[in-house]
This record gives sequence, structure tokens and C-alpha cells, in this order.
Amino acid sequence: MKQCAELFFIFLKMGCVAFGGGYAILPLLEREFIQKRGWLTRDEALEYMTLAQVTPGIIAVNLCTFLGNKRAGPLGGIAATIGFIIPGVTFISIIAAFLRNFADLTFVRHAFAGIRLAAAALIANAVTKMIAGLWKKKAGAARNTLVIFLCAASFTLSAFFKTNPVFIVLGAALLTPLFLPKGAIFPKTDE
Repeated sequence: MKQCAELFFIFLKMGCVAFGGGYAILPLLEREFIQKRGWLTRDEALEYMTLAQVTPGIIAVNLCTFLGNKRAGPLGGIAATIGFIIPGVTFISIIAAFLRNFADLTFVRHAFAGIRLAAAALIANAVTKMIAGLWKKKAGAARNTLVIFLCAASFTLSAFFKTNPVFIVLGAALLTPLFLPKGAIFPKTDE
């Protein structure tokens, strides 16, 4: 029960500053779980992030649930999830109640613009760390080249051609096995 309470308060704190969704909490996750407590490795965090993305639901909430479950079982997953969503639900409820009265105030518009910029910076930070992590692994040049190509193609299709994300994901899933040698996607480790 002590671990569940600890997880609840860690994720409550993260939920208070986690503007911008799943990628925006990666720097917080890294600081709290990898650097400060040593509960995860960077590779484990990326694996949980991948799992959170392919699971239906909100990426950040899925990630909290998986991490809480890893640390303290199902009750830990529940505690982490509830801790994370309380600030967001509270914040949205307050905004919904008062936004009509304050939406046109210059201060409010500037505050939301600042929040968007901060969220974009957090997401950019997370993406650069994930890309930098590719070269630390012994994945091979073919895999790294394909990853860079898929990232650039996905961004181009999404940003400039407004392609549905479902088609981008399906295309990447179909292309990857065709262009990589056997064993390049999940290389064997010495562990």
C-alpha cells in the first residue's frame, strides 16, 4: 500500500505539469523514474512508451497505468492513473466553468500560447532523445537509415499532405519488414 501511495503522489505531481500529452511527460518520466529513483532504464521507458501508443486510449494515461502496474501490480496501476488524471480533470472542470467569462482576456490567450510553446519544447526534447538513443544501440546502419526515412516520410505526409495517421502507421508497418534484413528490427542481445 505504501508503494501505491508513493506512485499516486508521484503521478499527481506529474499530472499537474504534464501539458501536451504523452511525449511531453517523457522528460518528467526520465527525471522521476530513471535518474532520481532508478526504477527504469531508458530502454524500458521507450518500450513502455511504445506500448502506450499502440494501446487504445490516451498515451499519457496508458503510460502511467503500465508504469504503476510494473512497480506495484494492478493496484499500483490504478493509483498511478488516478493520481495522474486528477489534476487534468480538475483543471478542465475549472476552465469549462469559467472560460466563457475569461476567454477573450489578453492574459488568458497569452497564457495558453505559452502553454502550447512549453508543450512543443517538451515534445521536441523527447523526440531528440529518442532519436539520439538509436545510435547508442547496436542496431545497424540499415535500421537507423530506415528509421530516419520513416520519420521524415511520416512527418511530410502528416504535415504537408494531411494524410490520415492510420495510413501512415500501416504504411510504416508494411514497409519495415520489406527493407530490413532478418534480425535488424529486434537484434539479439547478449543478455
